[in-house]
Amino acid sequence: MERFEGVYVAIVTPFTPDTTGVDYARLAEHVNWLIEKGVDGLVPCGTCGEYQQLSSEERSRVVETVIEATDNRVPVIVGVAAPTTVQAVGWAEHARRSGATGVMALPPISYKPTWAEVVAYFQALSDAGLPIMIYNNTHDNATDVTPDLLHELEQIENIAGVKEFSGDIRRIPEILEKTNLQVLAGADDLALEGLLAGAQGWIAGLANAIPEQCVQLYREVKAGNFEEATRIYRSILPLMRWDSTPRLVQAIKYSMELAGQPVGVTRAPRLPLDANDRKAVEEAYLGCVQVLKS
Repeated sequence: MERFEGVYVAIVTPFTPDTTGVDYARLAEHVNWLIEKGVDGLVPCGTCGEYQQLSSEERSRVVETVIEATDNRVPVIVGVAAPTTVQAVGWAEHARRSGATGVMALPPISYKPTWAEVVAYFQALSDAGLPIMIYNNTHDNATDVTPDLLHELEQIENIAGVKEFSGDIRRIPEILEKTNLQVLAGADDLALEGLLAGAQGWIAGLANAIPEQCVQLYREVKAGNFEEATRIYRSILPLMRWDSTPRLVQAIKYSMELAGQPVGVTRAPRLPLDANDRKAVEEAYLGCVQVLKS
């Protein structure tokens, strides 16, 4: 089964200035820029991609644009979260037809399901035929996909791994002890801890704005250069912390503007950052720029 290792970017969706449309040309440019900066994979239509604010037509075209622009240079894992199983399976089938490498799936998002319902949901997704990266996000989702639940879920064909975003770093070694699943760090502000705990990769949000720093951090860890990895991490951590806040997408898009890679603002109900938050993001971003100069 496909192995997902390295730095994967939970890619944002660029909008037109009035946010009424998606800027697909800008999206393709962003894909190319990220690949040129050395990222190992892309994840469209996740939280950072504002999938819930996209129409079905927009969402389909976003996936197709990312896959086409990638041109088989890096893997693409498509977010397939949706209110119903039928819809989620439909997005998984669309991802397969479009040439995706795999899919990333939250548990059912509409309510807190039973254990049996979670298993049935992922079985239905498996039938679409692509490797599945389970997304455990206890901050925004009612279901905690625990290591014991993952042990049961891995019996399903096509379950490949888990993006772990519970915030409990102890989960990663426990998952590796109880399953054979691949684990990817999910929280930017626990990336170093997650990689040291055994995560094979990292699905990063702020990598949209600072891909070189994120890739360098990952490579230093894998090379065993922990002192240098720690130096990089401490420099980018103030910006990384925005990934675990409700305003993560706004912070990412504003950081991209600071990086000279503007993609517009977020769609409502997300509102722009206020002056204090913009200043905090600016100061944090400057620390990230300095790390590559030192």
